[in-house]
Amino acid sequence: MNREQTRAEQGPADRAVAELARTWGAEPDGVWTAPGRVNLIGEHVDYNGGRCLPMALTRVTAAAVRARDDDRVRLASDDPDAEPFEGRLSDLGPGGVTGWAAYAAGVLWALQQAGIEVPGMDLAVSSDVPLGAGLSSSASLECAVGLAAVELAGRPEDPALRQLLVDAAIRAENEVVGAATGGMDQTVAMLAADGAALLIDFRDGSTRPVPLGLAEAGLKLLVIDTRVRHALADGQYGQRRRDCEEAAGILGVSTLGEVTAADVERLTDPRLRARARHVVSEIARVDELVALVRAGRVAECGPLLDASHASLRDDYEVSAVELDTVVAAATAAGALGARMTGGGFGGSAIALVPERAVADVQAAVVAACRERGLTTPVTLAVTSGPAARRLS
Repeated sequence: MNREQTRAEQGPADRAVAELARTWGAEPDGVWTAPGRVNLIGEHVDYNGGRCLPMALTRVTAAAVRARDDDRVRLASDDPDAEPFEGRLSDLGPGGVTGWAAYAAGVLWALQQAGIEVPGMDLAVSSDVPLGAGLSSSASLECAVGLAAVELAGRPEDPALRQLLVDAAIRAENEVVGAATGGMDQTVAMLAADGAALLIDFRDGSTRPVPLGLAEAGLKLLVIDTRVRHALADGQYGQRRRDCEEAAGILGVSTLGEVTAADVERLTDPRLRARARHVVSEIARVDELVALVRAGRVAECGPLLDASHASLRDDYEVSAVELDTVVAAATAAGALGARMTGGGFGGSAIALVPERAVADVQAAVVAACRERGLTTPVTLAVTSGPAARRLS
């Protein structure tokens, strides 16, 4: 059996353990996992002081780790395109590491900056979260590595620990990787409630689980991976964030989460007005969707997903032809609603689909992409999973 066959038959945890032995000749002290996520609604509002409703997935990144008695850090991934990294704890800050290893190394650096005595370590990771699909493979990597590091450092679990890890993962991505992400992904990876979505309010940092009741309503949440990869560090994401900061400054507030629809109309620059209009309307859609879910009316949420996609496409300008194509095809084939999810410019869409229509929707999005000469998408039905945890 070759390596690729073995990889296909094992889960991320087993693959990470095997990679640790293969690359570094080590047996792990433990294996930790953290989930990818799909955001149901509330896109590009985390860094704007708004509210969003992500859900942790059962797809995870696993980190197999062995502590060392020196300050060396050795990182490996079972992704054949990911080069191993070797360095010292003092080498891990901004500018010290590039590529995939910056996500893992950046968390170790940020934890040191927070006063955690991170040990040297040999580490290997594996993931079944699709890379670049808008399902937060980066945050799942950061949080799996971070949880492993604090446990190996002897830090006991307490109410403040998980928030410390969220903050460290955000700092790693912002300062070491160079992607200006807002914190939603890391928050849900560390704080998710199994079996529910997580309502995150970035005004005050509060979180509340929101059981969706999809199965009871005869519904499935379908993720449609366009297989068009995006990169949040390529400048477009950061430009949207700068647009919002400029708009907030003109309106005299800290974040756009503080303004009303009437305030938005005071902006004279059409681009800034459109960006702000998306943020304000998207926060309102989050509140409407949560109210419907709590009232047992999840089947009525489809139009809110449709409206979110239109806003992201037209006002925020972060969609792509592939995303627009699969969203339109899904709704035409029986989805109650659909929208792009994640940072945009590629990645995935989601569709809220009656169980009886799942096969029709899956076939329709594939056919629509083939007709337009686009990359054939991959579809999967997803359910919510637990937050980051130690497996062994």
